Amino acid sequence: MSSVENEGSPVYLGIDVGGTNIKIGIVDDAGHPLAHGKIATDHQRGAEDGVSRILAFAKSLLPQAGVTWEQIRAIGLGTPGTMNVKEGRTLHMPNMSGWDFFPIRSHLEAESGKPVMFLNDGNAAAFGEYWVGRGREYDSLIMITLGTGVGGGIIIQDEPVHGDHSHGSECGHIVIDTSPDARVCPCGQAGHLEAYVSATSVVLRVTERLEAGDSSSLKMKLDEAGEFSAVDIATHAEQGDALAREMIIETGEILGRGIVSMMHMIDPGIVVLGGGMNFGGMNSAIGRIFLETIRYMVRELTFPVLAEDTIIDFATLGSSCGFIGAAGAARKQFGKTS
Repeated sequence: MSSVENEGSPVYLGIDVGGTNIKIGIVDDAGHPLAHGKIATDHQRGAEDGVSRILAFAKSLLPQAGVTWEQIRAIGLGTPGTMNVKEGRTLHMPNMSGWDFFPIRSHLEAESGKPVMFLNDGNAAAFGEYWVGRGREYDSLIMITLGTGVGGGIIIQDEPVHGDHSHGSECGHIVIDTSPDARVCPCGQAGHLEAYVSATSVVLRVTERLEAGDSSSLKMKLDEAGEFSAVDIATHAEQGDALAREMIIETGEILGRGIVSMMHMIDPGIVVLGGGMNFGGMNSAIGRIFLETIRYMVRELTFPVLAEDTIIDFATLGSSCGFIGAAGAARKQFGKTS
């Protein structure tokens, strides 16, 4: 698409900051990525250096996108960790100490000359699915991202839920277990959803079963490699391993209970599951079993109307949802609303 074809039509820059990589994309007014890529975060070099490298890479994408810098109306920026959205500052960013307590919005605005929409990376991903992904037909959405941790985002009638203290939409930290021996979340609190259904937690739960003497083909993987992943658990489940299959179903049951609590609070049109741990998604028999287990728990535990009318499905935008959603949030704030 050439700049002539795009002339007069605004485009947006979306930035999705992660601990290892930063995904960057130029997105048109309809939510289509015109050009995108990623750079290493190299967080030890600090946030100011990171902003400079982000903008340099973004400008290198302009010829591929067929647009000029002047056509970029605004920038959307999603970051992990805690933040003060109103003030545009990061607070504590786990594994990214060089970015802690940095006035990132004002710095990016000054360096780019563009207005910046700043939001949590979970809400950015959720906005992507809400705008042009699986949730595009609905007025409200909950997105849960399953990976090393458990992230989340909530969109209600075009608005990401930030909360008064910029800690809204933290779906991974709802309490699902109040027993004395509840698992401890990486955040330090006991009984949080993340302590049970993140990829890290699923591997730990399987490892505990193996150490207790349960039989599984994963034991050989553990003995040979010293470790295994959630992907390995899915693979072994597909190959018929009973323990791997049991633990994936159990994970779906736990996640389903957590989703029920969120549904009763938010009453969304759709709940979407994103992130790297989907056990193969709809392309895998075990992924479909995982999803149907969640749906079954919701039907068993929630109000009948919610159980019947709320869609639960996998996300569709993949790893692009963060930068697309950040660009979409910038479009909402600074561009067209129709």
